[in-house]
Amino acid sequence: MIKHLSAIFLAALLSFSAHATEAPDALVKRVSGEVLDIVRQDKDIRNGDIQKIVALVDAKVLPHFNFQRMTSLAVGRDWRSASAAQKTRLQSEFKMLLVRTYANALTSYSNQRIVFRPFRMRDGETEAVVRSEVVQPGAQPVQIDYWLELADGQWKVFDVVVAGISLVTNYREQFAREVRDGGIDGLIASLAAKNKSLEVAANNRTAR
Repeated sequence: MIKHLSAIFLAALLSFSAHATEAPDALVKRVSGEVLDIVRQDKDIRNGDIQKIVALVDAKVLPHFNFQRMTSLAVGRDWRSASAAQKTRLQSEFKMLLVRTYANALTSYSNQRIVFRPFRMRDGETEAVVRSEVVQPGAQPVQIDYWLELADGQWKVFDVVVAGISLVTNYREQFAREVRDGGIDGLIASLAAKNKSLEVAANNRTAR
């Protein structure tokens, strides 16, 4: 299921730059267009240049995700029992997993379009949902909802729901199994191994 979500999850890459006064939907729409333009024009990215892809993710995506909240939601109740050092490692490894997953998904770009639904938000609200559909040639549209929160004057994403399935909830089930089998350190080791595997696979594709 996670592999399936990551392939569709291209749209989650196509979001978020730092203009805190923008409404959440305006922010997502504007930067989606900017990133799509980069992908369309950069042959290296379309050919799978992992260094360029990761650099694009670093520049356009990472600053605008709340990885601490995402990680705590994904780990669930086991987050409370983790030490400060373990929480730092979990957040770092989970962030890298998402970067590698999104980078791999970005190489599968093939003229997808993002259509946004009407957006409304009451004054003073600090959480918002931006709803969209990814229109793919020869396939059914896929609904993607971005959950954002306003913190320290900036809107940041803390969850993405793809076709009705929450990213953090989907990972929570997997992470809970890892913790049951090997504790928090076992989960950290599992994430580190997965990241290493994704890195090797990406390097092998680039070398070909």
